[in-house]
Amino acid sequence: MTQKTPKNPGRSRARSTARLAAVQALYQQEMEGTPLPKLLTEFHDHRLGATIDDVEYADAEVSFFDDLVMGVDARRDELDALITERLSTGWTMDRLDKPMRQILRAGAYELVARPDVPVATAISEYVDVADAFYDKREKGFVNGLLDAIAKAVRA
Repeated sequence: MTQKTPKNPGRSRARSTARLAAVQALYQQEMEGTPLPKLLTEFHDHRLGATIDDVEYADAEVSFFDDLVMGVDARRDELDALITERLSTGWTMDRLDKPMRQILRAGAYELVARPDVPVATAISEYVDVADAFYDKREKGFVNGLLDAIAKAVRA
C-alpha cells in the first residue's frame, strides 16, 4: 500500500499548526477570559511563526486559525450540545478537563462548518492534537467522539 503525499505539504503543516494554536488560544480564553480580539492579536503578534526564547514556532495558516477560534467562540453552545449528546451517561462538558473541551470543540467546529476539510483529515488532526496533551486512551476518546459527530453532521 502506498502512502498518499499531501498535495501541498506546506499548507498541511500550516493547518496542523493552526489547529494546535487554536486549541491553545481557546484554552487561554476559557482560563483567563481574554477578549477575542485581544486573544487573536496576541497569537498573531507573538505566537504564530514567532521565535520565543530561541524556539522557533512553525508558521500557521492565520486565516484558518482565525476561523477556528472565532467559529468555536460564535457556535460554542451548538458545539457543546453536539458533544454532550455523545458523552456517556453522567458525563457533562464541565466534567471534561479544559484542554479536552477545546480539542473537541475545535474538531466539532471543523466537522460542522468546514466541509472543505475531509472528515478523516479533521478527525486525524485532532487525534494528533490530543497526542500533545494526553495518552492513548484519551486519543481514542477524541477519535470516537469526533467520528460520532461526523456521522451526524456529514451524513
